[in-house]
Amino acid sequence: MNILAHAYLSGQDTGLIVGNFIGDFIKGDPAGLRHHLLPGEIAGVRLHRAIDLFTDTHADVAAVRDILHPRCHKYAGAAVDVFFDHFLAVRFQELTGQSLSAFTTDFYQTLLRHTTNFPATALRMLDAMIRYDWLTHYQTLDGINRSLTGISRRTAFPSGLETAVEDLQTYYVEIETRFLHYWPQLTAEVGRVKRQLAETT
Repeated sequence: MNILAHAYLSGQDTGLIVGNFIGDFIKGDPAGLRHHLLPGEIAGVRLHRAIDLFTDTHADVAAVRDILHPRCHKYAGAAVDVFFDHFLAVRFQELTGQSLSAFTTDFYQTLLRHTTNFPATALRMLDAMIRYDWLTHYQTLDGINRSLTGISRRTAFPSGLETAVEDLQTYYVEIETRFLHYWPQLTAEVGRVKRQLAETT
């Protein structure tokens, strides 16, 4: 669910941007013929999975999951993803040197030009993301609350996500500190993975 982080970490490569965005909707080997993906899009899916693996096993992410577990239980990881996207959005100019609004406009337009191989579920998410401008609204607590409430409607079990913004407000400084420690380590790992992907594609 950390869509903004995935988007930024794809860089300027269209294949990586597209593959990274649809990564959650591609099952099994992304190079499988049934997916009809281009080589750059396959690399993007693999980048997406590498980001998820690094994030899911990072100590700072685990610490925030522990904070959120009493409310969100098995869905605490989804809340962490959205909370970390909030801090990236709030500090986007500082952390990336780019304007968030300009970045999101370019990102949306890139995806709209390359939807040929999108699974139907990814197309639906793209439509909602653009229609409600999720990434820009990640800057606000109200935007985060709307996002988490939307996710909570799609969970198989009670998730607590619809009220998780209360934990963000309570532990705001601690969660932000964890994010700021995690972020440079993630960007370094992504640089390593990109170099590895470039050598194999």
